[in-house]
Amino acid sequence: MENTVLIIDDEPKIRNLLSRIIELEGFKVFQADTGSAGIKLIQSNNIHVVISDVKLPDINGVDLVSDIKKLKPYIEIINLTAYGTIADGVKAMRNGAFDYITKGDDNDKIIPMLYKAMDKVQLQMRILDLENRVVAKHRFDSIIATAPVIQQAIVLAKKVAVTDTTVLLLGETGTGKEVFAQAIHHESPRSLKPFVALNCSGFNPELLESELFGYKEGAFTGASKDKKGLMEEANEGTLFLDEIGEMNIDLQAKLLRVLENQSFIKVGDTKTSKVNVRIIAATNKDLKLQAESGMFRADLYYRLSVFSIELPSLSRRREDILPLAKFYLDQFSIKINRGNMVMEKDFISALENHSWKGNIRELKNVMERVVILANDNHITIDLLPFEFHNGNLEQDSLSIETMEKKHIKQVLLHTKGNKTETSRLLGIGLTTLYRKIEEYKIV
Repeated sequence: MENTVLIIDDEPKIRNLLSRIIELEGFKVFQADTGSAGIKLIQSNNIHVVISDVKLPDINGVDLVSDIKKLKPYIEIINLTAYGTIADGVKAMRNGAFDYITKGDDNDKIIPMLYKAMDKVQLQMRILDLENRVVAKHRFDSIIATAPVIQQAIVLAKKVAVTDTTVLLLGETGTGKEVFAQAIHHESPRSLKPFVALNCSGFNPELLESELFGYKEGAFTGASKDKKGLMEEANEGTLFLDEIGEMNIDLQAKLLRVLENQSFIKVGDTKTSKVNVRIIAATNKDLKLQAESGMFRADLYYRLSVFSIELPSLSRRREDILPLAKFYLDQFSIKINRGNMVMEKDFISALENHSWKGNIRELKNVMERVVILANDNHITIDLLPFEFHNGNLEQDSLSIETMEKKHIKQVLLHTKGNKTETSRLLGIGLTTLYRKIEEYKIV
């Protein structure tokens, strides 16, 4: 990428001199004699650094800094002035200028300063590129959706994304509720603000309250200083509450207050804190039934379910099994530096006929395991977990014990003996893994 500099100065001699000096350093230089001409060049060219006189015919160069930053925030601006003042220098820096120097002092300073400004621009552009990739990853277009039933859910989610409405995502575990929550956030007016996720089933009631709302110093033993809760962390953005049906009924009252007036009280505090946050909740339970039975607050249920979207199980969208499998196959083969991997017909057939009670999450785990276990680039049916074989393992002249031992040994080899990671990949508990290692005498 060619590094570019724009010089804005109404004195041709100064512009031409600076231009020659900077071009000798290998930069491409543009010139403008007014602020408005400079803005037009910035709009039509990929400018990285601007060197601008403070005294321009049509605008103060210090004020021009904020105009450029609004247009392209990654551009760095160096202000030059014949008569520098502290007030102008302070204002320039507040407006976002990289630096502010007096003409006459610039001969020795300008080139080193230009290189520093360019380094900052390159870093900002790399960060911007990464942010754009993250956004693209979490948009609705990235969701694999061939089946009409999931396409319908996407249509609903797109419509509600542009609003500030609370959303309730319903569906079995592993159906992609967090993926949808992220897509709703990234295609909403809050997309540049934080997306914060919290699984309500992962904490006891007391800990969940402090995680969600934060606490004041001295609120309880160990609270040595004030702590922000995730509600504040998500301010102006989106808070995703997964497994909302697991939330304690007393804590539900506090969440209802947030939904009603965007306020809450921290643990150990006496005053109210205000936030501006959008809530997206998700559950695999029948919240309506829980509300009717008194296990979930009815008033909170009705506030959460203003706009509900049901995500179908994988068994209801079988057209997506193969595309999803191919996606995860490519993802995991790249991760472990494998070449193009091919799924054989009987392997594909086994995937398409499986019940997928664990939904997309189960499919993802299965594909990660088969990529690890494959000895070459062919993905064969014998790499699948035992439940896929429908009792026909003897036809393959392999006993369940032999296949299980082989699976465990290969996954242990891949994880370099990491038992926790091995148990995760195998989908079994850590205690079960240790028992099987001892049972099969795996070393």
